[in-house]
Amino acid sequence: MIDLHYWPTPNGHKVTLFLEESGLPFTLKPVNIGAGEQFTPEFLAIAPNNRMPAMVDHAPADGGAPISVFESGAILWYLAEKTGQFLPSDVRGRSVANEWLFWQMAGLGPMTGQYGHFNVYAPEKISYAIDRYTQETQRLLGVLDRRLAGRAFIAGDAYTIADMACYPWISPYTSAPLDLEPHAHLRRWRDAIAVRPATQRAYALGKDPRYARPKDLTDEQRRVLFGTPTAK
Repeated sequence: MIDLHYWPTPNGHKVTLFLEESGLPFTLKPVNIGAGEQFTPEFLAIAPNNRMPAMVDHAPADGGAPISVFESGAILWYLAEKTGQFLPSDVRGRSVANEWLFWQMAGLGPMTGQYGHFNVYAPEKISYAIDRYTQETQRLLGVLDRRLAGRAFIAGDAYTIADMACYPWISPYTSAPLDLEPHAHLRRWRDAIAVRPATQRAYALGKDPRYARPKDLTDEQRRVLFGTPTAK
């Protein structure tokens, strides 16, 4: 059984995409990041960077004690290795899938996250930051669009963890949508993933009322999400 410590953010969606596709049994453990639950000692024991998601596998392949994994990319890789799914078995295909997984972790996710922060969450509009991260996010979307030209998925014909890592970060902010019009290959790929039954199940998980978010963040929620809480 997998315990997934989760909140419905793009990084959380990455892992539920895998779990719904693979059929692995799992239990969601909500981590309310607006309430600061990512700073509890119990969560920090499995996710020392106080970021979600994190996972505990109670039935690891070696039959030993439960294994905890933090960082969404590491979780995807672990689950792919555990199940033998969504990661090519040949050395060349495996290398391609992993390099695009790392590309997402190092580039697409952080840059799109900064785009969202300065467009959606920042208390003041800083034009330099907005322009900087808009341009960089569009550059990265262009890189992915060119990669998808002539390919069904990022690593080739098969759907892999590289696709699961990237998909949730394609224009995730409804109040500040990214311009995807220049990226026809990316839009075709995104639409193909969106209609997969497992994708729809994964995103439906985040619509549970217990994950409801306030329309506007309080000062305390901003402090918790974007700063460091003072020690108690």
